[in-house]
Amino acid sequence: MRADYPGVAELSTPQQLSEFLVQAERRAYKQAQFAVRDEHVALDIVQDAMLKLAERYGDRPAEEFPMLFQRILQNTIRDYYRRQKVRSFWTTLMSSLTPQQDGEDFDPLDTLQDEGNESQPARPEEALAQSQLIEVIEEALNKLPARQREAFLLRYWEEMDTAETAAAMGCSEGSVKTHCSRATHALSAMLKERGIDLS
Repeated sequence: MRADYPGVAELSTPQQLSEFLVQAERRAYKQAQFAVRDEHVALDIVQDAMLKLAERYGDRPAEEFPMLFQRILQNTIRDYYRRQKVRSFWTTLMSSLTPQQDGEDFDPLDTLQDEGNESQPARPEEALAQSQLIEVIEEALNKLPARQREAFLLRYWEEMDTAETAAAMGCSEGSVKTHCSRATHALSAMLKERGIDLS
């Protein structure tokens, strides 16, 4: 059914699906790489998730792609850990826990990919300091329980709201808020121990 039926969202076209996958691939790869700590496995996971989205939901309305893809990606990562029989963990960087520049949120992930971004510090000492900060945040995130990392990944990196995060994680909105609150306090304490106060 198409948009000429009142109240029914228009189904996506192959072009829209292709455009979404191109836009989502880099961030999904970084997300998977942080989770599994293996570049080749991360690439396989992302490609698998992209194929599943195309095969199962390729004709769904384009606005549904982000949520569907996140759920598929997370499930694919969890499946990997089940097969490997190792403890699952999630790591990511959160723009909400990094210093703000000129009142705007700064996404450290862009630093890792976009070397030509003119908004990044030009001086080597600033780039080094920024790199060291990212490493410290990664260490702190690695110490969080998996569900807390997952909640923060979706809320503050993927910028999903509480309801979307709850749906993606398969839990209640209250649980999402609890995970995020606990993670915030734990991360703040760990970073302060390293001499970093982002409050």
